[in-house]
Amino acid sequence: MGKGEESDKITINVGGTRHETYKSTLRTLPGTRLAWLADPDAQSNFDFDGKSNEFFFDRHPGIFSYVLNYYRTGKLHCPADICGPLFEEELTYWGIDETDVEPCCWMTYRQHRDAEEALDIFESPEPGGGAGGEEPEEEGGREMALQRLGMDDRPPGAAGAAGGGGCCRNWQPRMWALFEDPYSSKAARVVAFASLFFILVSITTFCLETHEAFNIDVNVTETLVVGNTTTILLTHKVETEPILTYIEGVCVLWFTLEFLVRIICCPDKLLFIKNLLNIIDFVAILPFYLEVGLSGLSSKAARDVLGFLRVVRFVRILRIFKLTRHFVGLRVLGHTLRASTNEFLLLIIFLALGVLIFATMIYYAERIGAKTSDPSGNDHTHFKNIPIGFWWAVVTMTTLGYGDMYPKTWSGMVVGALCALAGVLTIAMPVPVIVNNFGMYYSLAMAKQKLPKKKKKHIPRPAPLDSPTYCKSEENSPRNSTQSDTCPLAVEEGAAERKRSGETPKVGQ
Repeated sequence: MGKGEESDKITINVGGTRHETYKSTLRTLPGTRLAWLADPDAQSNFDFDGKSNEFFFDRHPGIFSYVLNYYRTGKLHCPADICGPLFEEELTYWGIDETDVEPCCWMTYRQHRDAEEALDIFESPEPGGGAGGEEPEEEGGREMALQRLGMDDRPPGAAGAAGGGGCCRNWQPRMWALFEDPYSSKAARVVAFASLFFILVSITTFCLETHEAFNIDVNVTETLVVGNTTTILLTHKVETEPILTYIEGVCVLWFTLEFLVRIICCPDKLLFIKNLLNIIDFVAILPFYLEVGLSGLSSKAARDVLGFLRVVRFVRILRIFKLTRHFVGLRVLGHTLRASTNEFLLLIIFLALGVLIFATMIYYAERIGAKTSDPSGNDHTHFKNIPIGFWWAVVTMTTLGYGDMYPKTWSGMVVGALCALAGVLTIAMPVPVIVNNFGMYYSLAMAKQKLPKKKKKHIPRPAPLDSPTYCKSEENSPRNSTQSDTCPLAVEEGAAERKRSGETPKVGQ
């Protein structure tokens, strides 16, 4: 710029830090807040200090450097030392679209949203309440708890919102919290420990039932009548020690009581039925009652059903997944598996390709050294066909190496070495991503648990939407100006503020 163009310069003071640029630079992004500073009437519409000849904005000075650099270079980068939500709010204030962030910084910009989603999943089950089962400190904490449990459909602050439904509205959310949220009260923790005890006892009983010390041989006498001939058959039957059956019955009674209370007191029956853990609870309880009900029947169909139920006893081991309600680490693991679905699919695809390639290679490599007296080439090798080679390839690529199948020719050994090396590289690529996901979610879950309770959160009070001070200072703004004429961004922010507060926009506003 030449000396005759000094009037094109503009000084912007953001949070005490002065920045100088040209109006032509600000005009590169029309429609944004900084572009309006290049308008002739900008001094009357914004906070302008005539003595220092500069515009003042009470915003974050560090982020503004990146915003102004976007006007200069046309590339928007995200600072690594700034929290994501703060950078997002500043972009909204200056009227810049977040999609303008450069690809190299997009993942850094998106990290805070992934963290917020994970924090929502691991959100503390006692909002507005103290730790250790204490009563909520803030006024209206009980109403907030009722709304969280889905038992209060009226807005907070409404008269009789919590207790207007009679006795049922009072005890139902308490019973739901007692069995669903281990951290809601001391009694809920006692129930959680009891549930944990019965889960461990049930799993222990399930394992002991397979031990020969708890299986006894019983001679069963059956009378078979065919026409006028009566035949007595003596058969042997293996039964479990009665003490284990009684212990399992006590555990099932507890699980039944817990399941019935939760389904009766749950705020949303449909959501309860769709929950995977609740389905596991029902499937693990049902076989016991069917087996007890059919044990007294002597028909062949009843015996067949009993045999089938004894086979499907393994579903009882699924109760181990109930521990996810009590241990954050298991919930972190489950969320990590869901979040790493793409990585798992990638690992499966890589492994499947390697298995197919190396199973085919080992099949033909082993036939290179076949003797002329063996036209099929199967006498000296374990690899009779390619499908059999799939098992060897899986075991070799996953570095297990059982040794049940191995190449016997030099060409087969070369293929085996390549298969082992390829397996190490294939597994090593997606696994670090999965490990990083687990570390991120676990640290977020621990941070959410250790976050101290805040008695009162500071929320800055915004300026009135119909005040001319919304875009400029009070002493420099003419009273006859309106926000819709001087600051279109204020109109958008005002609409968003009214939407959050639930106000109805006035006609003509």
